[in-house]
Amino acid sequence: MAKNFRSRFWKLSKWSAGLFILLFAFRMLYGYVAADPASRNDYSDNFFGSIDNLRKNYASEKIAIKGDIQAAPNMASSQKFEKTASIKAKTSEFDKDENLIKSKTKSYNAIIQYEQNLGQKGNRQIHLLIGINPAKFENFYLELQKIGMLKDTEITKVDKTNEYRQLNAKKISIEKMLQSLIELKSKGGQIADFISLNDKILEVEEQLQGLGVELGNFNTENEFCTVRFSMYEGATEKSISFIHRTKVALEWTIKYFAIIAITSLFILIAIFVLLSIIDKLKIIAAVNNKLNQ
Repeated sequence: MAKNFRSRFWKLSKWSAGLFILLFAFRMLYGYVAADPASRNDYSDNFFGSIDNLRKNYASEKIAIKGDIQAAPNMASSQKFEKTASIKAKTSEFDKDENLIKSKTKSYNAIIQYEQNLGQKGNRQIHLLIGINPAKFENFYLELQKIGMLKDTEITKVDKTNEYRQLNAKKISIEKMLQSLIELKSKGGQIADFISLNDKILEVEEQLQGLGVELGNFNTENEFCTVRFSMYEGATEKSISFIHRTKVALEWTIKYFAIIAITSLFILIAIFVLLSIIDKLKIIAAVNNKLNQ
């Protein structure tokens, strides 16, 4: 009987140790995979994507023209492009890092073209659209990545050469139309026709002014690249050591292993008591049957 008891005890110990190791491994894996919900933030949202009428910045660079240059005298010798960098960061020192961004912007002779501050202290956000000289773009972009804890970066470059050419062509066409209307105005006619012609001239002049503003963004003196910087306030995550993870996993495993063991013990006792009661009820029923006979 002692040997049978020892065998059962050894088998139970093996199952218990296996369960303990399984719980411990699960908690360790969970610690590496799962993130703290309080420190989680959605940095995938594009704040500037929902803002209209933001300043467009363009730059240019020389490109080699292949073929006969004489055959294509109107071809532009430079590429016009829009280059935009997006940076998202998180910081626990919001005021200090905000001042640092603005001092960096000033030191690079960049221009803050748009600024938006959101939220209350402890949960603030700042969104900046900064125009930077193309020659300083790379260094400025790398410097801003050192502010706070970097969460996301992206650079996009879009060729705007064809758009620039189309705007110039449209400008020439409108200028010719305006010239023709002015020549018509110098000729005689009815007052109603004169008023209608004058209104048309004003309308064309407005279109020409609008084109002038768009083309002005392409001028060499206005050449900028764009940096969109979004910074969020919050506690920055610290790296967790393996020893700390092991300690937390061990505490959790002991706690829940004890809960499982105690719960299992109570269930076994309840089953044992229930079976004992059933056996006694069977004995009582058997005795009653004999007495009745």
